[in-house]
Amino acid sequence: FKKYICACDWIKPLIHQSQGAKEFAYCPYSKFRVGAALLAHDGTVFTGCNVENASYNLGLCAERTAIAKAVSGGYRSFKAIAIASDLEDQFISPCGGCRQFMREFGDHWSVYLSKPDGSYKEMTIEDLLPVSFGPEDLKKKRLFTTENGS
Repeated sequence: FKKYICACDWIKPLIHQSQGAKEFAYCPYSKFRVGAALLAHDGTVFTGCNVENASYNLGLCAERTAIAKAVSGGYRSFKAIAIASDLEDQFISPCGGCRQFMREFGDHWSVYLSKPDGSYKEMTIEDLLPVSFGPEDLKKKRLFTTENGS
């Protein structure tokens, strides 16, 4: 993935990569394929797909899969994520858990919600999860602390 100067240069390829990632989805239960492509600030892209499990709550969403791949490679700062599904009449939107997971890495990066035809809607993490709780909140002054001072 080459580095791009203008967002207009990388949005469509990022959406295309999210659509490609969707092809690898393991979703035998819901039959609902989702793909994600995560863009780091240095231009590296990490893709992910949803991975379901017979114990339903142990499944992984595409967004969290892509972020986990990036974090395990040493990345912590992201520019954008594109999300794709097979929904024809509406843009795919991340679940609440994925919104909070993305929020861990900032609230001002872009989220591109797409349709199979390549059309998209741009939002930010802050748009998707307003008045959110993040790592900086853990550093704020508190009324009560535990015995060990935390």
